[in-house]
Amino acid sequence: MSIMKKFIAPVALASLVGSTSLVSAATEIQWWHAMGGANGERVNKIADDFNKSQSEYKVVPTFKGNYTETMTASIAAFRAKKQPHIVQVFEVGTATMMAAKGAIYPVEQVMKDNGVAFDKSDYLPAVISYYQTPGGELLSMPFNSSTPVLWYNKDAFKKAGIGKVPTTWTEMKGASDKLRAAGYKCGFSFGWQSWVMVENFGAWHNIPMGTKENGFAGFDTEFTFNNANVKRHIKNLADWTKDGTFVYGGRRGDSLPKFINQECGMWMNSSAYYGSIKKQAKFEFGQSMLPFYGDVVKKPQNSIIGGATLWVLKGRDKGDYKGVAQFMKFMSSPEVQAWWHQGTGYVPITNAAYELSKKQGFYDSNPGTDTAIKQLSLNTPTASSRGIRFGNFVQVRDVINEEMEAIWSGDKTPEAGIDEAVKRGNALLRKFEKANK
Repeated sequence: MSIMKKFIAPVALASLVGSTSLVSAATEIQWWHAMGGANGERVNKIADDFNKSQSEYKVVPTFKGNYTETMTASIAAFRAKKQPHIVQVFEVGTATMMAAKGAIYPVEQVMKDNGVAFDKSDYLPAVISYYQTPGGELLSMPFNSSTPVLWYNKDAFKKAGIGKVPTTWTEMKGASDKLRAAGYKCGFSFGWQSWVMVENFGAWHNIPMGTKENGFAGFDTEFTFNNANVKRHIKNLADWTKDGTFVYGGRRGDSLPKFINQECGMWMNSSAYYGSIKKQAKFEFGQSMLPFYGDVVKKPQNSIIGGATLWVLKGRDKGDYKGVAQFMKFMSSPEVQAWWHQGTGYVPITNAAYELSKKQGFYDSNPGTDTAIKQLSLNTPTASSRGIRFGNFVQVRDVINEEMEAIWSGDKTPEAGIDEAVKRGNALLRKFEKANK
């Protein structure tokens, strides 16, 4: 018996210790995201820093593929009742997420329900307005917000004798001619062409992309981007492919090598490529605001954001959401946002983070890195420049890509391609509207 006591006692004690650790273990908060590479490492650090700041909750970040794959996975998981607490969704998925009835827990309500302080007034208007209801409630928490800017090769400009960064499309053509004369293969390229050359082109020139305030006022909207100004612009781009002024390099960021390898002296794409360009470029570079047509507007309106926000999904234990709210507060703090902004090129989502970056001397040491913020905040957003909220827009972007690629290859005229994009896009809008009545 004494031998048994000696054996049982340690086992019982170990069992007791084990059960105590389980009881006191931090509650896990699952966060699915679409950030790979260096940005994925930064996401892990944000979660790790939050976990070290307290002991009650543990945020577990999980990479689920690109934006489309992450959103699709989260919707499927919700149907299977295996959803994460937080999912990162890109901006064009906003209408789809809003239509996911019973799945979404508006982030502003999450903060309120759990007594966590939340000051909407400190968030950049151009960032927060994209994700608010008509009544002003914030649906999801801005995280990695960016906007397209004009990247340019300072060394190439010097070699070509270009003394001023282009601000108009006429100047873009002139600078491109000088670059090609100096031995560069092309003047410029761009990526995410629907976002940069259609969606932001409209906002920058204060032209609606569709009816119903670009979809913000209802799902019964129709596309109108086959207007005269967009058609003229796309025709100019198509004509410029013939002499190398513009060279198409693919969707998303596929054309970045053309800029990095100094084939093209200019590139238009997200401000969030700052980290990649800084790491890869073997030349001095800068960033400036997007060009505009002076005969359409006297001055630009404002650009619109891209990137993604963090959506909270319903269906997890009620007590978990206090941890979600605390993490949202931590993630949007000035210190975290300034660090994220300075390392990635994404804009800080709050004025406090912007001011902290100023105080830290980041913009003095890295001139031009506040271009995206200035561009987004250039003017108070209008109904045409607030952003877009169209259903099935992930598929619509694919349609626009297909039609624009047919234009660049010469298989379709600019007029026919843009008209077809609107026709096919409207069919997808009606499909979405019917499914969500």
